Amino acid sequence: MPGYIDVSALLAGTLPEPPKPTVCPRSDGVGLFYAEQYNVVFGDPESGKTLLTDHATVVELAAGGRVLRIDLDHNGPQSTIGRLLAMGAKPDVLSDPELFLYIEPEDAREVRQVCDHMAEWGPTLVILDSLGELLPMFGSNSNSADEFTTCHRAVIKPLVKTGACVVGIDHLSKGADSRAYGMGGTVAKKRAIGGSSIRVHVDSAFTPGKGGSAYLSINKDRHGGLRAESPSLGDKEPLAGKFVLWPEPDGGMRAEVRAPEDNERNPGETAPDADIAEVAALDPPAKSANDAQARLKWRATRARAAFKAWKQQEGK
Repeated sequence: MPGYIDVSALLAGTLPEPPKPTVCPRSDGVGLFYAEQYNVVFGDPESGKTLLTDHATVVELAAGGRVLRIDLDHNGPQSTIGRLLAMGAKPDVLSDPELFLYIEPEDAREVRQVCDHMAEWGPTLVILDSLGELLPMFGSNSNSADEFTTCHRAVIKPLVKTGACVVGIDHLSKGADSRAYGMGGTVAKKRAIGGSSIRVHVDSAFTPGKGGSAYLSINKDRHGGLRAESPSLGDKEPLAGKFVLWPEPDGGMRAEVRAPEDNERNPGETAPDADIAEVAALDPPAKSANDAQARLKWRATRARAAFKAWKQQEGK
């Protein structure tokens, strides 16, 4: 019998509650990512994407989880393990193949072998770094929906079926307007996300030995659990928190995802006062963001943010 949805149970309110994000908790205990789902972290190079997943790894291991790191981006085991140790991971845990595994697959065949092994090993967290390297390994084009779907079925879906929280690292689109949408490549990449998609934007550049910080915003939240626990102030991508990394006196590093304040907005969507003033000075007043963009000769994202802020100030 096919697995039809029990509508009577749905209407009676006896179906299970929607999943809540529990992996990589913020300072308030709310997770950034969903277990048993495919999640994504994306942003510019050196924005802190991998460092955030390092923190998630350390926290998951400390909670008794089992973590797999698939390094396709050639970060290298020495560099990766060094960062995990600096962030507080225990050497005996990282050395235990029942708790932590790291691999740099040579080809698609080896990636498939890893997926087969995970069905037995049972990870709780899988870090896939990065999608930009995975797709070409399978002969897939990031701009092709069909080719991405084939790769998703071969790798991502089997890893999710193990019950793990799977976190893929991806890059931003190159065009100014497409960057506002999110990840580069086909829209099928975003549709495939069953958990959360987190945009990482540098606040203070990450420097070895000195730390740094990055804002985290919600690009997608299929189940709404993270969005419900984040500020709702009209931002297209609400602020999910701030990832902060700082040095300890003993030479290690401490990391934390700080929960946003109730009235804290996404800085990436907050227009500078000077831009708002330029929109306000237009005579006649701008009728739309597109009108402001054309007259000020700005990029669309800049014009939209300034026009929206001006409208809010005017109470329109």
